[in-house]
Amino acid sequence: VQLVESGGGLVQAGGSLRLSCAASGSIFSILVMGWYRQAPEKERELVADIGSGRSTNYAESVKGRFIISRDNAKNTVYLQMNSLKPEDTAVYYCNIIHFEGAITRSYWGQGTQVTVSS
Repeated sequence: VQLVESGGGLVQAGGSLRLSCAASGSIFSILVMGWYRQAPEKERELVADIGSGRSTNYAESVKGRFIISRDNAKNTVYLQMNSLKPEDTAVYYCNIIHFEGAITRSYWGQGTQVTVSS
């Protein structure tokens, strides 16, 4: 299973960006799709995730500003980021929890840089 992310970039504070992550390969069943981020000298943290039934979970810091969604037909997860702040600057990583019969396995994308200027 491979994950390819797109949509990062440089934006001014208050602006918007939309991240996409497409999964490909031997896809059986994706249980959870999510976005994490890691700022310099900080630990990687969950931004938002979405289950197969479309239940969502958000970090407190992004609630009301970010929206996660998924297209199961395309095995793709999106993160719409609005009202961006300089503290949202980080490398954003896509993650999926993939059901592979007897086990589940976690996969990560390569990361995409998001930079918010003040």
